[in-house]
Amino acid sequence: MRAVCAFLVVLLFALPAAAQEGADELPGLPEPSLPERIEIGLSTEVIAITSDFSGVDLTIFGAIDNADPLVQRQGRYDVFVILEGPSADLVTRRKGRVLGIWMNVDSQPFLGVPESFLISSTRLPQDVTDLETLARLSLGVGQIRLRPDAANAQDEEDVREFTAALRRLKEQGGLYQEFPSGVRFISQSLFRAQLRLPANVPLGRHVARAYLFRQGVLVAQTHATLDIRKAGLEYQLYRLAQERGLIYGLASVLLAFLVGWLGRVMFRRD
Repeated sequence: MRAVCAFLVVLLFALPAAAQEGADELPGLPEPSLPERIEIGLSTEVIAITSDFSGVDLTIFGAIDNADPLVQRQGRYDVFVILEGPSADLVTRRKGRVLGIWMNVDSQPFLGVPESFLISSTRLPQDVTDLETLARLSLGVGQIRLRPDAANAQDEEDVREFTAALRRLKEQGGLYQEFPSGVRFISQSLFRAQLRLPANVPLGRHVARAYLFRQGVLVAQTHATLDIRKAGLEYQLYRLAQERGLIYGLASVLLAFLVGWLGRVMFRRD
């Protein structure tokens, strides 16, 4: 009787292991697919601004990992690449005529406004995904979230006018730009994005973000950084004035005396 009970116990423990082993050896089961990933790399990590800077083209390279070959062949992958500048609080003002003189009569502060916003995509944004997703991810100049200061907010109609004016001024200055079809696939999984930085691009750390859509659904995203800083003699003088104020002041006084003395020598009358 004890031998029978022992055999039943061993059998109970052996059955699950055997079942698992048999399941592992079943042929024809599909392997789980890995999710897509997106990676990007900038052609440069630092852009130096000199006195003759007139803008520059920035190239961002990227790759899609674990891409579905069927979706690739159908051309149903879409990519957005955004370069967003540092944020700052801005004030939009409205002019009016007062006693025959044009002057600022009203204003609206905005908080955390991106100083620049450049976006490139494989197609027109509205052809890639729905408007709700575009607005949620700020995929477009018209979808940038401009947040008015609630403590100094005007009525709803005025806020809309100030918001539209701020966006329009940024577009006219070349700081908010869209580049439809600016992202091109150079192979089945490699792509290249082109962005044009204007001459008045703001200084500071910019963030490059990339979004991968599969048949209109967001499946992956990533980001990288870009520093834009001044360079050249002007920047060195600026740093000297900020960090070595006493030396800068003495040098300025000495230079003024030198210029004055040279002028006296050159233009004195005998």
